[in-house]
Amino acid sequence: MLSSLRSTTPLLAATVFLLGGVGLLHTLVALHGEALGFPVAMIGLLTSAYYAGFLAGTWTVPMLIHRIGHIRAFAFLTAAVAIVVLLQAIGSAYALWLLLRLLQGLLLVGLYTIIESWLNAAAAPAHRSSVFAIYMMLNLGAGAASQQFLHVGSAAVVLFCVVAILFCAAGLPVSLAAQRQPAMQPGSRPQLRRLWRAAPTALAASLVSGLMLGALWGLLPLYAVSRGLDAAAVGTYMTVAIAGGVALQWPLGRFSDRIDRRLALALISFVAAAAAILNLWFPGGGQVAMLVLVFAFGGMSFALYPIAVAHLVDYVERDQLVSASSTVLLVNGIGSALGPLLAGTLMERAGAQFLFAWFAVLAGALAAYALYRHARRAREVTEDNSFMPMVTTTPSALDLHREAAEARPRD
Repeated sequence: MLSSLRSTTPLLAATVFLLGGVGLLHTLVALHGEALGFPVAMIGLLTSAYYAGFLAGTWTVPMLIHRIGHIRAFAFLTAAVAIVVLLQAIGSAYALWLLLRLLQGLLLVGLYTIIESWLNAAAAPAHRSSVFAIYMMLNLGAGAASQQFLHVGSAAVVLFCVVAILFCAAGLPVSLAAQRQPAMQPGSRPQLRRLWRAAPTALAASLVSGLMLGALWGLLPLYAVSRGLDAAAVGTYMTVAIAGGVALQWPLGRFSDRIDRRLALALISFVAAAAAILNLWFPGGGQVAMLVLVFAFGGMSFALYPIAVAHLVDYVERDQLVSASSTVLLVNGIGSALGPLLAGTLMERAGAQFLFAWFAVLAGALAAYALYRHARRAREVTEDNSFMPMVTTTPSALDLHREAAEARPRD
């Protein structure tokens, strides 16, 4: 285990800087966009553009990595995304911001692909599960911690520069890495119809997760502002929401290993819906109540996607895992692109507090559907059903699950 950690230290260090910058950037775009006078629906569209670029990058950026290799591609992409962020700092035209958010999604998914494919090659097969668990914790933890940069002050240019510095810093450990860079493996095309027949609950949960988390990243800071929080308090609010995902994802995942995953998804979605409804019922409950409720909601919401992936793995053959990962990522990405746009429109017309109405309806619908599928289950899950903590990144992530499963002794 120690040798695997030593060999992956540069990548994990890059993850801390990279995801710290991404987490701060999401919040900063929402807050500064509002300061520039962009309507809520238009801010939601900015987040949708980011995820549209994210989807486009899953198809286009791997060609760059094949052409120039992991290290050079990582250096190129970190420099490019830092430039894009700085352009956003000095520009205020909405059309420019829309284009820059699209480019940010495209460039960042390339960086995720490099990190995850390199982790696959660098970590020993017996330790890939543990390495990826650490990667997930660093991913969400860095995003939560970076929100505290909002305490630096309200000068948007300074904070955009902080994001750019974090992105540039992410390139340093990878550029200095001594181990050989891996070869890129060709991906497989998504197969939506076949996988819907095999595990419809997994795809439904992946879609709902995208619809919820896309709106969470892009619009939750605006909800916090509508509740009277200043920029520093918004940073704390977002930190607590993401910290819920860090703290609860692993225990909820282990819980899903012990019961039918459809039932686990139903119960977790029900709790998420309840937390969202409580936000609507007690809008003046005080800052402590806000933090408790958003911690619970964030913890439940961030657990949906990894459990959906684990459920999908229960029903596909090992040689179909890459295709399955591409499919679930595509569905989640579509949800992530549509969620901020639809929720932003709802907030624009009905008020910022209706963001949690959006969350409640989605989580409640998923809870009902998952419970229905649980009642109608036709077959038992396979023995290869361990939970892997995951975030929505690239198809390379599922290879870590596959290799770790192959390394486990069979009964």
